[in-house]
Amino acid sequence: MFKKIKKILLNLNKKESGEEKSKKSVFFDTKTIYNGHHKITYRNIKAIRCPFDYVLYQMIICEIKPDLIIEIGTNIGGGALYLADILETIGNGILHTIDIKDQSNFILKQHKRIKTFYDGWQKYDLKQTTGFKKILVIEDGSHTYEETLGALEKFSEVVSLNSYFIVEDGIINELGLSKKYNGGPIRAIKEFTAKNTKYIVDRKWCDFFGKNATFNVDGYLKRIR
Repeated sequence: MFKKIKKILLNLNKKESGEEKSKKSVFFDTKTIYNGHHKITYRNIKAIRCPFDYVLYQMIICEIKPDLIIEIGTNIGGGALYLADILETIGNGILHTIDIKDQSNFILKQHKRIKTFYDGWQKYDLKQTTGFKKILVIEDGSHTYEETLGALEKFSEVVSLNSYFIVEDGIINELGLSKKYNGGPIRAIKEFTAKNTKYIVDRKWCDFFGKNATFNVDGYLKRIR
C-alpha cells in the first residue's frame, strides 16, 4: 500500500538519508500514516482509523443506507460515534458496537442510534439482528487470523445482499506484523473468500485511492449472493 504513491508522486529514493528526506516539501508513507492514525479523534474522542477509510465509510453508508451496522471493536468509541452520526445525518439505522470491556466514552451511551455490547463478539446473539433488512458489518477486533476468520464465519450470513462485511487492518502485513497475528486479516480473508462464493473483494473501495490504498487491504467484502 502507498508504494506507488511514494514512487510516482513523491519520487522517493530508498537510499535517501533521513536528512535528505527532511528537506523534501512533501513526504509520507505507510509508516507515517500509521503513526498519525493513532492520533485521530472525532468530536474530541480517540478514533483510531485510517483517514482514507473514514472517507470510504461515509460513502458506503450513504450508498447502502443500512438499518443496522455491527461494529466489532469499540475501543474508546470515536469511530462508533462517527458511524452513528452518519446514520443520524441520513436519518436511518442504528449501530451495535461490540467490545470485550467497557472503556467507551459516555457520549456513546447517550446517542440514540448506538447500542453497546461488552461481552465480545462470540457472545453476541444474532437474534439481535432480527427485523433489520439492510445490515453492514465491520470487523475491527484483535486482528488475529483465528478471531478474524471466526467473526467472518459467524456474521457473514446476516450481512444483506449488496451490503458489506468490512475487515479492518490487513495493513499489518505491510507493516511487517503478519507473524505476530498469525497471518492476520489477510490470511482470514483469503481462506474465507476461497470457500464462500457469496462474497467478493470489491476493488471499487479497496483501490479507490490507489491499489489497496487503505488500511483494510482486500477487506471491503461485498455480498453478491
